[in-house]
Amino acid sequence: MQFQRLRVVGFKSFVEPAEVLIEPGLTGVVGPNGCGKSNVLESLRWVMGANSAKAMRGQGMDDVIFAGASGRPPRNHAEVTLTIDNTAGRAPQPFTDAAVLQVTRRIDRGQGSTYRINGKEVRARDVQLLFADASTGANSPALVRQGQISELIAAKPHNRRRILEEAGGVAGLHTRRHEAELRLKAAETNLDRLDDIGRELESTLVRLRREARHAEKYKKISAEIRALQAALIWVRWNDARLAAAAAAEALAEADLAVAAGTAASTAATTRALAAQEALKPAREEDAVAAAVLHRATLERDRLDMAEQAAREELERLKGDLARLAADLEREAATAEDARVELARLDETLAAVHAEMAAAPRRSPALETALVAAERSRAAADTEVERLAALAAAVEARLAADATRRRDAAARLGRAEGALSAAEAERTALGPVATPELDAAQGALDAAQADLATARETLETAEAGRAELA
Repeated sequence: MQFQRLRVVGFKSFVEPAEVLIEPGLTGVVGPNGCGKSNVLESLRWVMGANSAKAMRGQGMDDVIFAGASGRPPRNHAEVTLTIDNTAGRAPQPFTDAAVLQVTRRIDRGQGSTYRINGKEVRARDVQLLFADASTGANSPALVRQGQISELIAAKPHNRRRILEEAGGVAGLHTRRHEAELRLKAAETNLDRLDDIGRELESTLVRLRREARHAEKYKKISAEIRALQAALIWVRWNDARLAAAAAAEALAEADLAVAAGTAASTAATTRALAAQEALKPAREEDAVAAAVLHRATLERDRLDMAEQAAREELERLKGDLARLAADLEREAATAEDARVELARLDETLAAVHAEMAAAPRRSPALETALVAAERSRAAADTEVERLAALAAAVEARLAADATRRRDAAARLGRAEGALSAAEAERTALGPVATPELDAAQGALDAAQADLATARETLETAEAGRAELA
């Protein structure tokens, strides 16, 4: 097989499609450092099945795709196609009859590589075997890369043997032998697994035979049980038939008894209706008595509240009378002191006038004394006016107390009217002898007694007020 053409698209620095013609004889690629000479060799190794990203001088296989530049965007795939002349028919089956072989490898970013030979998708292993039979490949010593000469000189015997085998054209045989050994080992592993499965199937067969014997025994016992159940069901059916006949007779007797009971029930219902009609007047009287009792209870509660208010008002009036009496005594004493002081001041003023008339020489001193006496008289007048204002305030409070007394008398009159109305209602009801009415009557008597006590207290307070006035 003879290499004819290498077409590179998007591989490393080859962003645009590029072709390298491999003519018979010696073909060389010449250029300065960094122009991509090593990328041509790496693309050839890559299309022949190289699977080491480190051998491609990258961290991952996606690094072989053009990563972009300042003026060009990155590519999402890379593709290398190697055209091989197979006119000698040295390619393995099924490619022996093809005159030209086109081996293509394409990689999409993040999706891995795909291989094709003459447009037909194949495995990476098929491509590697194709080139191994031709005594070449991605890892062939015939592809000399940078630093490989020194590696060949210092190579170990095993690596040297691999070089000699490839030169002798048996590298493909070793590759196929290795693949055959792997298949043989897989077949041995499958045979061991089949032995294990056979042993498991034998144990399962023994278990299934045992279960089959149990199933046969179960069928026989089930048939016997079904026969016994049929006999038992017939016996129960016969007993049920006899019991049904006896129940029918009992039902007929029960129907007769029910008819008699229905007649008795109808008669009892008629008597009950008559008794209910007789009870209606008594129920109406009971309802009236209950209504009267309820109204009397409400009236009693209202009288209790009025009595409590009257008692509180009396207590307040008593306190006001006591305070007014104390104020009157204090103001009377103050007025008496003022009158005494005024009398004394009048006497002093008269004495001063007499002295002024009798002693003209002492007029300056006497005038001074007169001014002082006038001042004392003015202070006494002020005190008299204050006492007069206090007396007016006391009279106003006495008027307010009189108003409150009239209000209390009015409330007392209303309470007496309500009490009279309650007594009239009680008289109209007549002597209804029920425990509730007796209790209401007792409460009413107690309320009347409390009202009489409140009336006496009010009269006593009015008499005390009259004495104070």
